[in-house]
Amino acid sequence: MANNFYNEILTEHNVRPEFKYDLPDATIKLEGVNPNCGDDIFLNLKLEDGIIQDASFCGDGCAISQASADIMIGMIVGKTKEEALHLSDLFLKMIKGTATEEEVDELEEASALQDISHMPARVKCAVLGWRTLREALEKTTE
Repeated sequence: MANNFYNEILTEHNVRPEFKYDLPDATIKLEGVNPNCGDDIFLNLKLEDGIIQDASFCGDGCAISQASADIMIGMIVGKTKEEALHLSDLFLKMIKGTATEEEVDELEEASALQDISHMPARVKCAVLGWRTLREALEKTTE
């Protein structure tokens, strides 16, 4: 039953992504590529006073990369740069299988991707958006 619920979450975010659109007034734009399978996303962040005011993504990729990016953006809008980096750290720990139950709970919908850790070929798909977020936020001085 739990797997069905998680599959529904991933399918919903892939078929009807809330945050897949261009963001012309983004202050940070960064491309993330997974050369193994061809996933390619452009992460758009509008960062003001250290807070992610808005975010979106564009690009193409498998259902896992697209759903993961959409879920991630829903979690980081309104968060500080530090809070977003913390969520990224937790997500990567979850995928590596080293996150505690409390840390996984903190990831809310993103915890739907926890089982990806058992599918090595799909790990890079799931973490693409999160790694791109980390890279984008580490490059900014705001």
